[in-house]
Amino acid sequence: MLLDSGRPAAPTGRFDILSSDPLMTMVIDDQGHVAGATELSGLSPFTAQQALLERLEVEAPESHLPFLGGLIGYWSYDLGRLLEPVGDLTSPAVALPASRVGLYDWALIQDHERRESWLVASDERRRQVLGWLAQPTAAPGAFRLTAPFAGELSRAVYLERFAAVQHYIRAGDCYQINLAQRFSAPYAGDLWSAYCRLREATPTPYSGFMAWSTAQGEQAILSLSPERFLECRAGHVETRPIKGTRPRGATPADDRRLADELAASLKDRAENVMIVDLLRNDLGRVCRPGSVRVPQLCGLESYANVHHLVSVVTGELAPGRTPLELLAAAFPGGSITGAPKVRAMQIIEELEPSRRSVYCGSLGYVDVRGRMDTSIAIRTVVADAGHLHLWGGGGLVADSEGEAEYQETLDKIGHLMASLASLGSTESE
Repeated sequence: MLLDSGRPAAPTGRFDILSSDPLMTMVIDDQGHVAGATELSGLSPFTAQQALLERLEVEAPESHLPFLGGLIGYWSYDLGRLLEPVGDLTSPAVALPASRVGLYDWALIQDHERRESWLVASDERRRQVLGWLAQPTAAPGAFRLTAPFAGELSRAVYLERFAAVQHYIRAGDCYQINLAQRFSAPYAGDLWSAYCRLREATPTPYSGFMAWSTAQGEQAILSLSPERFLECRAGHVETRPIKGTRPRGATPADDRRLADELAASLKDRAENVMIVDLLRNDLGRVCRPGSVRVPQLCGLESYANVHHLVSVVTGELAPGRTPLELLAAAFPGGSITGAPKVRAMQIIEELEPSRRSVYCGSLGYVDVRGRMDTSIAIRTVVADAGHLHLWGGGGLVADSEGEAEYQETLDKIGHLMASLASLGSTESE
């Protein structure tokens, strides 16, 4: 498991967290059942994970480090159907479980601000990990796509779904709906090489690589997310929703024009404000009354391939509440559903042909001290059964234009597909 800050190219990241060999792994299926843990049957996924976290007995001194032991893993978008009355109209496109978290008692942490590396472990674990680190490192293997990415929806079908969204918005069902499309390609080779190429093309502060083996083969998540979902630190809560996107320009002048256009766009600002209001409500479920604030509204942030409008919503966790309760209260993130959230999720269930899996879920950690940091799993590749799956989406409102929105879904992930394709072609040359 690697939670990757994208440094040195991503300017806002600070810590990388790497671990493996968990004490226990908790797998939750699409029905919310905890695999192989009958003593936890009947508990909600987040309650079961809290019980797993509480099994870890480690000393947790005061430290600036984000992780001293705890849970690392992912929570798929499809967990949302266990929390809200979403319906069950679609089938899974990939076989990853709804959530998979490990209980880790050690981590190797890079602090890029202080330029320090830390090994967090018990004495017994420390000797074992240092032995692993002393072994020669194998070079990454070759990777290639064995066929190009193909979309699940044609342009024409996407525009039909877009028209259906517009009908729902004008009928008053929703103010905004996030509509996504999936692309898939078969691959062969080393997924770590693929992740390194993606990281080189798109350094982002909430990236992550998670890989494991099953009886059916390798599964993995390669995430290059620029978006924080929820951070909790000493009871202080922060979420950073992204709404509003423009591609980077070919020249400095063109790049500045596109950034200025986004900053001045009433439509994009309206989308962002809708999601800020939704998240204020979600945080209010578990935060101290009166503590929820919006210190940044529609700030412009620039990444390797796009400009975004990013807001910041903060709060203070109410006494007795846990970070996992916060995650459950706000899950899945409103920036990738729409508003109102439940009705938007129901419409997504109707219009998208397959389930989202990890896409639009979260990757992250929950520390034994009550610290948590999670991403929104956008710009995320899921590997399963010899295929890669990649989604692109965007928030639709009443004045959205179908062709422009279709192109935006491609702008967000086209560079990822091109990077993976070029990796194979470079090696063949």
